[in-house]
Order: sequence, then structure tokens, then C-alpha cells
Amino acid sequence: MSKKYIVRVWDAPTRLFHWALTVCVVSAVITAQIGGAAMDWHFKIGYTILTLLLFRLIWGLVGGYWSRFRTFLYRPAQILAHIKGQKDQQPGLGHNPLGALSVFALLGFLALQLVSGLFSDDEISASGPLATFVSSTWVANATYYHAEIGKLILIALVILHVLAICLYFLKKRENLVRPMITGDKTLDYEVVGSEDHARSRIKAVLILAVCAIFVWGFTRWLA
Repeated sequence: MSKKYIVRVWDAPTRLFHWALTVCVVSAVITAQIGGAAMDWHFKIGYTILTLLLFRLIWGLVGGYWSRFRTFLYRPAQILAHIKGQKDQQPGLGHNPLGALSVFALLGFLALQLVSGLFSDDEISASGPLATFVSSTWVANATYYHAEIGKLILIALVILHVLAICLYFLKKRENLVRPMITGDKTLDYEVVGSEDHARSRIKAVLILAVCAIFVWGFTRWLA
């Protein structure tokens, strides 16, 4: 019987970011569909997502080992090999090549959705805080993308993300949700784990606080 190793892959700040972002994205979609007075919450949720994305950008540089972007930046050849089903000679513990593409796509399109929302105006009850600074053509294009295109792209990416998790469980018997809850994976080989001690968590809280203050200042400046 081979020895098993329990490795911390997702540190607590990354896990909390993941679930907080999940709740916020779902809430943003719901409030957008309701409209009216719910748009006030839609904007608040949008600013919360902006805070979370800024945090993740910084945490991707200084966070736990497997949360850092450099650990799941793959070359095109590695991505192609993964699609062909070839086993990686140096398997990653965090995101595999397709998972990494999914993460970057979600973060990128979320950022684009936020930016377009700042310039949008539905001409009924909601207007982005930057809409008055640009031309009507720019506002119209931003509004159309935000309401008709970007939203659908994000919904599609989320659905693909969930389907991929289900397929991994059904075909490979690999539970990708549990590690995002517990933080740990059980492996047959020893590998470096992510830092997840009190000092790193305090660092995460300070980074999040700075991001929140920045976004709060941004909203006050626009008010």
C-alpha cells in the first residue's frame, strides 16, 4: 500500500475568495434580472466584485504557492498535450491547463463586465458612474455589451466550469469541490504545499482591506 500525503493546496484566503465571488456573481445576475430598486444592490455587489478581483490579482502574486498565477501558467504545448490526454511529466497540484484557462477567462470577462457596467446606462433607473464622462456612442456600446453579450458569456463560462467539475467527478472520480472547501488534497506523491498559517492570513486581510479602501475611495470620488 503506497504512502498517502495530505497537501494544503488552496489556502484559506483563496477559498474564501472563491466562494465569496461565487455568491456575488450569482447575486449580481439575480439583481440585474429583477431591476428597479434592486439595481442599487447590483452596483454594491459590482463594487464588491471589484474589491475581490483586485485582491485576487495581488494574491496571485504573493499568496499561497498554488494560488500564485505562475504555478498555472501553461505553454500552448502543455495545453495541447492535456487536451490530447497525455500525462504531464510534472503534474500540477492546483489548476490543470484547461482549468487555468477557465480561471483566466472568468477573471478576464468579469473585469470586462465590471468596466462596461461603469459606463452603462439603461435610460430607466440605472446609470454607471462613468457614463457622464464619455460619448453617447461609447455608453450605448458599453450598455449593449454589459446587458446582452458580457452577461451571457459569463453565464456560459460558469456553466462550463460547473460541467467540468461534474465530468471530472464522473469520469476520473476526482472531487474538485472538496479541496476548495477543506483546502487539502490527498496524493500518492510528496509535493510542496501552500502556506496557510496565521501570518499569511493576516497578510491577506491587510491586502483585502487596502483593496476595499481603494474601491470605497473610488466610489466616493464618483459620488
